[in-house]
Amino acid sequence: MMDQRTESCDIIIRMTVRIMMPFIQLFGLYVIVHGHYSPGGGFQGGVILGAAYIMLSIAFGLKDSTRYLSEKANAVMGSIGPMIFVGVAIVCALVGGLFLDYSALDKIIPLGPIEWRSMGIFLVEVGVGLAVMNIMLSLYWDLASNGEMEEGL
Repeated sequence: MMDQRTESCDIIIRMTVRIMMPFIQLFGLYVIVHGHYSPGGGFQGGVILGAAYIMLSIAFGLKDSTRYLSEKANAVMGSIGPMIFVGVAIVCALVGGLFLDYSALDKIIPLGPIEWRSMGIFLVEVGVGLAVMNIMLSLYWDLASNGEMEEGL
């Protein structure tokens, strides 16, 4: 049985997480999107997004946190990230460029090689961010629940 002080701490933590979660996610997306212009990128943004969901899991428990991002959705998104990365690289190679030579994508949609370099790295950063976020969350779920997702830390 929980005492009154534990319950009030629980409410404070949960409300704080509810308030902070959208801001942390927005910052993670900002780091991913601006990673090719400024410090940051897919890995750093993915870690921030993954940490936001881990914070949610710690505050609300593992079972309740899967309401926001299920294990199946996490696995699918974790696969889509590397597929974006490899897909961009293969398309670059198929149109006559080198592996991850984004300027070669100008042959498909003529925007200009400089614009495609920027767009290509952006796509790769999004793929890396998705992969890192979902792998980080999967590792936490497996370690915290001993692989069973019944109860956590």
